[in-house]
Amino acid sequence: MSATPDQPAGDLAADVADAHVLVTTGAGGVGKTTTAAALGLAGARAGRRTLVLTIDPARRLAQAMDIEHLDDEPRRVDLDDVPEDAELWAMMLDMQTTFDRLIDRHATSPQRAAAIKANRIYRTLSSSLSGTQEYMAMERLHELHDSGEWDLLVVDTPPTRSALDFLDAPKRMTTFLEGRLLQLLLRPSVAAGKGLGRMVGAGASAFMRVAGRVTGMDLLQDLGEFFRNFEGMYAGFKERADQVLTLLQDPSSRFVVVASPEPPPLREARFFLERLEQEGLHAAGVVINRIRPEVPQDPSDASIARVVAGQPDDAEGEALAGALRLLGDVRNLAARQRRDVAAALYGVTVPARIDVPLLGLDVHDRAGLDAIATTLTTGKAP
Repeated sequence: MSATPDQPAGDLAADVADAHVLVTTGAGGVGKTTTAAALGLAGARAGRRTLVLTIDPARRLAQAMDIEHLDDEPRRVDLDDVPEDAELWAMMLDMQTTFDRLIDRHATSPQRAAAIKANRIYRTLSSSLSGTQEYMAMERLHELHDSGEWDLLVVDTPPTRSALDFLDAPKRMTTFLEGRLLQLLLRPSVAAGKGLGRMVGAGASAFMRVAGRVTGMDLLQDLGEFFRNFEGMYAGFKERADQVLTLLQDPSSRFVVVASPEPPPLREARFFLERLEQEGLHAAGVVINRIRPEVPQDPSDASIARVVAGQPDDAEGEALAGALRLLGDVRNLAARQRRDVAAALYGVTVPARIDVPLLGLDVHDRAGLDAIATTLTTGKAP
């Protein structure tokens, strides 16, 4: 079912009940982590063995689920009101550990794997290369999928500059692995370090020798060792990137696009929905988080203005006039937010749109998550 742009419709109950992967994505600060946690809670209550994987370094998920801390190992969340076989687990991505496991899997020998992981070039690349966090999130997701332990996997995407970074991660890795530069570096003579200086040019080679003296490490030697040990792993990395894309393209994998009712995150949500359609990926719906509830139109704005103008010039009259002006401002803000949402989603196919109202306090405990989960699965505020 498609929602009209100006009317919330549907819910995520069916997706929680039958999807295998739900990925929450959107601009930074729109509530992806909270939405992921609430979807995980809803999955457990639907009778499924559910795992929430978060990449958010703020660790709000652990707090909201009453878990002391999260790490790379799944931790069970204590729930009393779920079916007998249902469980809720949570974990946090450890990017370095995931990358190390990837090296162990694809290295041609345990000795080469150990050499790569000890290499200073690898330690730098694995922690700072653009897109690494997004790709490792994809890799960890596929590991969990391969384990066969979970009915539902909920993924909270990284707090990146753009939500599209997560979607582009597997292709970016594949493009790098197919690139001419890497193929040149993997030539036997270059990988052995013999032609590396000529390849980068005399100026760059001199710079690297100077940098080596300053930093206390021989960059040319480290590069040669890194690419020599990396040789033979190309096919495995590319195959894994293709497997990740295949998993995301499966109809059982769906994206929940999260936005707040402001123009910048709404624009990003629209771009992401359009990109999903272009790539043949599957959107579960869009969640408009922290939207102000609609205020009844009685009294009308004109009536409010007349009453304000007629108040006596004393403390009681000023207080009443201020309260009425505030009512008008809140009503106008709520109406403007809905106009912005309608404009941003106009002409975009949205399977379901769920408005999550602005709550009095930030969601930081199980009760708050329960309220969000109810809204996501019923389309109505509790």
